[in-house]
Amino acid sequence: MRRGFLYLVAIMDWHTRKVLAWRISNTLEADFCVDALNEAIHKFGPPDIMNTDQGSQFTSFARTDRLRRSGVRLSMDGKGRFLDNIFVERLERSLKYECVYLHAWETGSEAKASVGKWIEFYNRKRPHSALGGGPPAVVYWLRKNETQTGQQEQRVA
Repeated sequence: MRRGFLYLVAIMDWHTRKVLAWRISNTLEADFCVDALNEAIHKFGPPDIMNTDQGSQFTSFARTDRLRRSGVRLSMDGKGRFLDNIFVERLERSLKYECVYLHAWETGSEAKASVGKWIEFYNRKRPHSALGGGPPAVVYWLRKNETQTGQQEQRVA
């Protein structure tokens, strides 16, 4: 946007870099972070561990309580631990250079729509060298299917 700021929160699977849920807000209230978290847990189930920054939107009672109620262990970056959140930082850098810096949106709605299209591209089509050239969503579902097939084989044996 030409004026003002928008804030992005993304819930990402570390192993495959798939963006599970995301939200944009024009404030740093915790609500948009909790909404993204709720969507990710509803669609994909709770993770074992959730890593975040230490911003007030991530340390809010609403968010940490939701994680606790879901049985998720919470890990927060500490001083000198900047690499803990490197995958999300890399996502944000790619988003800025491949989408945000190329547009001058007039409204938050325009920005949200464009970012949504880019995240769909990122998840479904953008190749990742760390994933053998595959896009995150494809690798995510392949791994999920392999895990489920392995569990079914273990039950049969």
